[in-house]
Amino acid sequence: MQDHPIGTVVEGEVKNATEFGLFIGLDNDIDGMVHLSDLDWSMSGEEAIAKYQKGETVKARVLDVDVEKERISLGIKQMAGDPLQGDTFRKGQTVTTTVTEVTSGGIEVKFGDEEAPMTAFIRKSDLSRDRADQRPERFAVGDRVDAQVTNVDKAARRISLSIKSLEMAEEKEAIEQFGSSDSGASLGDILGAALREKASKE
Repeated sequence: MQDHPIGTVVEGEVKNATEFGLFIGLDNDIDGMVHLSDLDWSMSGEEAIAKYQKGETVKARVLDVDVEKERISLGIKQMAGDPLQGDTFRKGQTVTTTVTEVTSGGIEVKFGDEEAPMTAFIRKSDLSRDRADQRPERFAVGDRVDAQVTNVDKAARRISLSIKSLEMAEEKEAIEQFGSSDSGASLGDILGAALREKASKE
């Protein structure tokens, strides 16, 4: 047990998956337990545990050691930092996401750290400011999409995203930069100028 101080990283074989979590076989016939809540930052425990197979080798961080009960508590999600700690994601920030699922009500996306990605659901009404484009079927799994963070709920571990908000913010910025809409320039002219500038920067 002393070989595994708290905070160290261990490697072992998945012995069993139960409703409580994963049992990992460590050296000296000691088993470590990864509780459901310590498998993944963004998935539910039930979803996360389904990713693991008996006999698979995994790495985990030692969270707690109970010498009397000969039990070691392990965490897999702690191998990567908590994506919601600090100011990784802020309201108004633009993030690039990858579409993971398309449903009739919107699209599911993942973003952030590859090792421990965050997931979010972008509702149909947030897919575009143009009602005609609020169709989830416009997107395909694997598409990369930029969206704006509209809310960060650290307690519920949920981030709300909107493509519509990003489009509106970009349009507002274009109007401020290239003349107001009442200066005689049409919105098309203004956005055209903004797009030309954006293209020249790339």
